[in-house]
Amino acid sequence: MRTHFEDYFRGEVAVSHWFSNLLHSSTVAAITGLETTFAELAKLSLEKMVAAHNTPEKVERRQYRGLTDILTPEEFVTKTMETMASLKPHADIIEALELLKSSQFKTVAFSNSSHQLINKQITNAGLIDHFDQIISVEGSKSFKPHPKVYHYAAETLAEKIEDLTLVACHDWDTHGAMSAGMKAAYLKRTPAPYNPLFKSPAIHGDTMIDVARQLIGNPS
Repeated sequence: MRTHFEDYFRGEVAVSHWFSNLLHSSTVAAITGLETTFAELAKLSLEKMVAAHNTPEKVERRQYRGLTDILTPEEFVTKTMETMASLKPHADIIEALELLKSSQFKTVAFSNSSHQLINKQITNAGLIDHFDQIISVEGSKSFKPHPKVYHYAAETLAEKIEDLTLVACHDWDTHGAMSAGMKAAYLKRTPAPYNPLFKSPAIHGDTMIDVARQLIGNPS
């Protein structure tokens, strides 16, 4: 995704900017009760960024320098949405999931994406056999980090919320889960520091394998 964005936006816009805009939109939707899907919000956020990037001044400057877009704006949006459904997993994921399952942990994929999209993502990533269950926020008609979404996951699993642990690489997600009564573990995928104002879980790890070992109780 990073290369895809850098090629189109000439390095001016990072994929993280798009994701931040997407989270802003989904949070507004959750707070105001707007019923939509994460995919729709992702597409609208992307179209907004593409429109802002393709101003007459920038298009003229690219033409002056002899540059041409690799994709038209419409093609870029379509390609990005397709890429979202075909991302490869991080190299540490399968081993970590196998560690957890060998220690009798139930593994659940829990996503803001629609049920159709998250199933497609996990299948394309080759992870479908490594999860016991897949849960989309779709049934809650809201998005993380709204508290009712985490309670919805607990209800779907027929488990007490305090007996569940959310593993996430976003501090807003672990904070949301803990605020709702779940336990959490933070997977540090970027150099950005954990927000000091958010609830912070006891488990922090640089790799999913590290997180899994801590969950199992074997940090070494």
